Amino acid sequence: MPAITVDDLTTLARLGSPGLGDQPRPVLQVSTAPQGHEGEGFPVRRAFAGIDLALLDPFIMMDQMGEVEYAPGEPRGTAWHPHRGFETVTYMIDGVFDHRDSHGGGGSITNGDTQWMTAGSGLLHIETPPEWLVQSGGLFHGIQLWVNLPRSAKMSDPRYQDIRSGEVRLLTTPDAGALVRVIAGTVAGHAGPGATYTPMSLVHATVEPGARLELPWDVEHNALVYVLSGQGSVGVEERPLRTGQTAVLGAGDYLSVSAAARQDSRTPALDVVVLGGRPIREALAWAGPFVMNTRAEVMEAYQDFQSGRFGHVPA
Repeated sequence: MPAITVDDLTTLARLGSPGLGDQPRPVLQVSTAPQGHEGEGFPVRRAFAGIDLALLDPFIMMDQMGEVEYAPGEPRGTAWHPHRGFETVTYMIDGVFDHRDSHGGGGSITNGDTQWMTAGSGLLHIETPPEWLVQSGGLFHGIQLWVNLPRSAKMSDPRYQDIRSGEVRLLTTPDAGALVRVIAGTVAGHAGPGATYTPMSLVHATVEPGARLELPWDVEHNALVYVLSGQGSVGVEERPLRTGQTAVLGAGDYLSVSAAARQDSRTPALDVVVLGGRPIREALAWAGPFVMNTRAEVMEAYQDFQSGRFGHVPA
């Protein structure tokens, strides 16, 4: 898993241990992601399937794309499609993905890079593997997260952020048993590079076998832990958690994730995505690529898209 790493974790800034009186977040629910296909046929796990949207707020959905080893000619992406009313965050762990949109945003991401697209008032975009990867095949693995926008920002101008792996804030635990990558938000005073409309944090952590990560977490934010690979447990109650499962956590000052002492040969450590945000608590009307507050606004989005108001596919 070649997302940004370092050879010697002891050189990194260290998270503190929970303080006296700090409360651990309890485990409310564990769900298992069903598998399917998206776009033109790339495999995904629907990370938040079966979880009430009220517990996810401000998030809408998250897909784990892959992990898959493509043969030549097999890599797939998406066709041009519209979005309005939310943000898409694509974090590429392994492989290469290209993005283009009708608002002028675009670029390639690989091995720990992130594309943060604010659809806002509406745009068209496409995500595809580059042609050379289609011809050669190769490993493909990443996540795409949908972040809701509050009513006040739903019709904001589209925006594109290209976050390189070298910009991500790297931290470790007191015993250097885990690598914590802060992509967005702030963890224990350490800020990631991603700029967000909705207050939130996004972290990718690698926990070594037998190690424990005690991660301080904003008390105003909810908290979700999704396992990209490996096995371990979550919470002080040590609820078992494995690849493709999501834990929903309750209120508290910090969360706890432990890696099993034994991992299989393909997953030498436990890799998790930890995310949370301040709930928006507004009415939600969601249909396909449009996330609005009312059904009438969704219908207006469809009409604007069909009328060409989201822009045009670049030549």
